[in-house]
Amino acid sequence: MAKKKKEAPITGITVLKDEDFSAWYTELINKAELADIRYNIKGFVVYREWATITIRKMYKKYEDLLEKKGHLPLTMPSLIPESNLLLEAEHVKGFSPEVFWVTEAGTSGKLPERLALRPTSETALYKMYALWIRSYKDLPFKRYLSCQVWRYEGKMTRPFFRAREFHWIESHNVFATMEAAMEQVKEDMETTYQILQDECCIPIIFFQRPEWDKFPGAVHTYAADALMGSGKVLQLPSTHLLGQIFSKPFDVKFVDKDGEEKYGYQTCYGPAQSRNYGAMIAYLGDDNGLVLPFDLAPIQIIIIPIIFKGKEKLVLDKAKEICNLFKNKYVIQIDDSDESVGNKFYYWELKGVPIRIEVGPEDIGKHQVVVVKRHDGVRYNVKETDLENKIDEIAQNYTKEIKEKSLIDFESQIEVIYEKDAAIEAINNGKIVCCGFCSIDMDAYHCAEVVEKEIGGFVRGKRVDEEKHEFATCLICGKPAECTVYIAKSY
Repeated sequence: MAKKKKEAPITGITVLKDEDFSAWYTELINKAELADIRYNIKGFVVYREWATITIRKMYKKYEDLLEKKGHLPLTMPSLIPESNLLLEAEHVKGFSPEVFWVTEAGTSGKLPERLALRPTSETALYKMYALWIRSYKDLPFKRYLSCQVWRYEGKMTRPFFRAREFHWIESHNVFATMEAAMEQVKEDMETTYQILQDECCIPIIFFQRPEWDKFPGAVHTYAADALMGSGKVLQLPSTHLLGQIFSKPFDVKFVDKDGEEKYGYQTCYGPAQSRNYGAMIAYLGDDNGLVLPFDLAPIQIIIIPIIFKGKEKLVLDKAKEICNLFKNKYVIQIDDSDESVGNKFYYWELKGVPIRIEVGPEDIGKHQVVVVKRHDGVRYNVKETDLENKIDEIAQNYTKEIKEKSLIDFESQIEVIYEKDAAIEAINNGKIVCCGFCSIDMDAYHCAEVVEKEIGGFVRGKRVDEEKHEFATCLICGKPAECTVYIAKSY
């Protein structure tokens, strides 16, 4: 018997996620009022209230964790003199095509030097680090910025995933040795797992990026990829081992215990909160709308009064009583609008509110309420005397339940491939290809170009965690394989 086609739910979203991810994502952003692309500068997006509240919560979690690990906050100017950018050749070469330049000011006309709108902060910060760091006693020197950066993105922009202005955190650190710098890179990866997997419930995997895809001016780049429902991966936070590539031109030095002046070893780390948010809503969302971790939801509990004529005061008084019970513990709200009960259900499901409490005259007569969880739709009839304990239990386990459901086993999404035709088929089926590759150094770039043009994916790099697969030859050129790499489509 033919499988019956799944019907779209009667909500504001008209497209099923697993049938057309792109259209579903666009509708989710529009119908849930998360962003507005109608601002009249191309690639610059307005983040609406609902998204902004959650992104602020994400910033707070990240900032608290960074400070717990010894980072201190800074606030830096958004403009960088062109002379700063020119100090590190690879860096300026990598970012020049994307820089927004300020060339005039007020009625004074042209500025004596072009000023770049910050594409990233290395060349601004390290000028200051050279002034601040004097001795080995100043190290490790760990600082971060919560800021915006601007890049003239040439590819198609998409709210949260890719824009010309994005919101992020930058961590920039200086150490006495290369080994200490590498330990910071490992800590950055741990931090990413703690926030994105544990708090945001986004499954990720870290890759060492190929030489042709690393941060301009880095020794090595390590980046987290998340697998979206579309079969494409989205790059999330990346951490960069800079070594002394920036410390030498920027004169970031310290006097060591032996009295000798030495250059510092540096790292930088850039979790883009706007992109993290996009990944979270895209991965966790369903055909009814948003699904949000409990701590990150703008409203955690919504109370829906089910009102019958003549029972208005009874029901609203009970709703207020319940709201007062939880208002000092959770973000809770009563929807006493004139909308129908059904429309209220659909609206708050679309918004991803974790817990719904339904209060009606019949339930009041039974001294109970109905409690519904958003992420799985489970309903409970809860006695009023048990309500506080039940809500606390749901709140405590809510994010954990989403995480357990959402953290896919990456191995199930990976296909081990030995031939190019099989790689093309796997990529077209939304899989990640695991294969042998001659190298991730620049001399293998020609093989990466073949991957992009003929297979339709990108070489993401080699896994940072344990590699279980080995290959004798490169998938593309047939030379002996020096490493195992992963290929996927990407945003």
